[in-house]
Amino acid sequence: MKKTVFNSLHKANGGKMVEFGGFEMPLEFSGIKDEHMTVRNGVGVFDVSHMGEIWVKGPQALELLKKVCSNDPTVLVPGQAQYSCFPNGKGGIVDDLLLYCYEPEKYLLVVNASNIEKDWNWLVSQNSAGAELENASDRISLLAIQGPKAVDTLQKLTPVNLSAQKNYTFFTGEVAGVSNVIVSATGYTGAGGFELYFYNEDGEKLWKAIFEAGAEFGIKPIGLGARDTLRLEKGFCLYGNDIDDTTSPIEAGLGWITKFNNGRLFIDREFLAMQQKEGVSRKLRGFVMLERGIPRHDYLLYNSEGTVIGRVTSGTMSPVMNQGIGMGYVSKEYSAIGTTLFVGIRDKKVPAEIVKLPFI
Repeated sequence: MKKTVFNSLHKANGGKMVEFGGFEMPLEFSGIKDEHMTVRNGVGVFDVSHMGEIWVKGPQALELLKKVCSNDPTVLVPGQAQYSCFPNGKGGIVDDLLLYCYEPEKYLLVVNASNIEKDWNWLVSQNSAGAELENASDRISLLAIQGPKAVDTLQKLTPVNLSAQKNYTFFTGEVAGVSNVIVSATGYTGAGGFELYFYNEDGEKLWKAIFEAGAEFGIKPIGLGARDTLRLEKGFCLYGNDIDDTTSPIEAGLGWITKFNNGRLFIDREFLAMQQKEGVSRKLRGFVMLERGIPRHDYLLYNSEGTVIGRVTSGTMSPVMNQGIGMGYVSKEYSAIGTTLFVGIRDKKVPAEIVKLPFI
């Protein structure tokens, strides 16, 4: 298993370590619920250094990105980021990603840890334009400082006015005496905050400075468990659960990152345009349990007659709502908000109701 530069710090902080995406990562420290509420109410730090970073550079960089991305990269100016996905040519998704416009001919793709090699091979196979590709994943570390006290914590460490930082923008500057840190505001946990990209050798210095700055706000390290419950409360898709090579962005409710403007001929354009116009046979929906029960990945979903109408892709007990919540694909005739369905939990069928996302 690979290790991030923070591995020994996680163990020193009592992290319960597990394998994830080929890395040894902390599942939890003080407990998932405690960590979840720390981020919702204060500030927490996630080590997400296992994520992949791929540079796309040169005069042909934008041509490649226009082809492989569902979202429209031509609208980006330096300092802006966008959420996107790679359509796979078969109506599914290679991966979802963040795209950063660093310079007019220099872009950073941030991809899922378990898909780094897959995404790299996909980009190479589609690179007929001749863009310059660089996989920098092993050299770059990433910390996410998330929660309502993230601004107050990080503002102590940088002269840039973080309160003025708009969502999905970033800058490169000095943080805690470390230069060339990319500071972005994508807040993918759904609690708001910042992500810091930096070279591995600066990791421990930044970790120490961040925890000193956040001490007065009760800052804590946060594991993968709370990362999952936080994103689920906000209805964010997780690759491998809610989206994969067999799910289309239109089915997954990601039409908002599937742009058909400017006549851009991206992969699967015609198929996805047809789905958007004619509709799909199943849709990804959020639901809340009406009785006690926790939905889990791959549990079956039923209608009132006991017929299978879908399956759960993500589920948990919401720490904020104290209620079972989940997402899953359901047949379109059962996808309306307010529809009652039933989750197969062991030998019971427990009622649930489809609700509009996000949950909170």
